[in-house]
Amino acid sequence: MSIPSYEPLNTLKKVADNIWIVDGNKIKMNVLGWGIPFSTRMTIVKLSDQTLWCHSPIEPNEKLLQEIDQLGKVKHLVSPNKIHYAYIFEWKKYYPEAITWASSGVEKRAESQNIKVNFDRLLKEKAPSYWQDELEQLIFKGSRAIEEVVFFHKRSQTLILADLIENFEPKKTTSHFWKSIHKFAGIADPNGKNAD
Repeated sequence: MSIPSYEPLNTLKKVADNIWIVDGNKIKMNVLGWGIPFSTRMTIVKLSDQTLWCHSPIEPNEKLLQEIDQLGKVKHLVSPNKIHYAYIFEWKKYYPEAITWASSGVEKRAESQNIKVNFDRLLKEKAPSYWQDELEQLIFKGSRAIEEVVFFHKRSQTLILADLIENFEPKKTTSHFWKSIHKFAGIADPNGKNAD
């Protein structure tokens, strides 16, 4: 797999006050029978009640979980679109009291992949009381490729997305094939966009 990897992996990287990203291992997504490689990334927000909101959780490992436990208690595991759910239930095993949040279509997508999922709550147009004072949310519709719940962290003015905009760096892509695909799809840095 010669797609971008954003080292270091599986460790917290602070991007703003109370916001971190964690880049994870690559994952293969089944598209028309092809295993298409993608890098993974999650976002963590520490809410004012000191609990953690985890957006698109990546594959967990012991070192990462220890780092996260030092930040606070994991309370929310969020699937922002129908393809970002692969590891949420592994996280739920470590944090059984956490609430799992589904985006529209995620359960149907999982079923089509022969994966059984059972989320606690559905993300709606309006943010739930747990985070409404800190994170705004909007269901972004209209893309042929994806419907996604997008989030805006008010204090830091940070927009949190999963796949709505993709921006792969050609210098980190060693495969000419994937460089061509990224460029053709319009998702190559510096002009990344929605792969619509």
